[in-house]
Amino acid sequence: MVPRKIITASLSGSLYPVLLGLIVPDIFGEGIDSLSDYFVSAISIVPIYMMYSFPAILVYGVLTSILSDKAGGFIAARTGEKKAEFIVSAALHSVFGLVLLWFSLGAAVLFFITDRILKRFDKSYGWHHAFKSLAIPVLTWLLFMGFVWVWDLYFK
Repeated sequence: MVPRKIITASLSGSLYPVLLGLIVPDIFGEGIDSLSDYFVSAISIVPIYMMYSFPAILVYGVLTSILSDKAGGFIAARTGEKKAEFIVSAALHSVFGLVLLWFSLGAAVLFFITDRILKRFDKSYGWHHAFKSLAIPVLTWLLFMGFVWVWDLYFK
């Protein structure tokens, strides 16, 4: 279970900053005048979002997701209702995701969806898969930082 949660954190922790960058590309309020400014701002802010969100998603997200799934499984076993596990787990993911209101709630929902998709594959994920998956956020960060570097070097 823990390796799958780490893989989930790697995937959702890489996707969340990209989505957040597309939704909130100008966090500093400078204003965006054109479509090209929008995309440059969105791509440029992704590494900053990632530096702050990925460690939180990896540590806090994995721990609270394990707690949510265990609590959901416990309640499902006690009630005999299989869907209770899904409902309780989804509710607890949302509650734990409300730490920073909509910023962290979006990450929690994305984490929950990604984890459920991986769980549906019904594959046994090992620790080597978990460690390999940590390359995804590193490569994502390097890709976006490379874009920022090229943009600053050649177009500014």
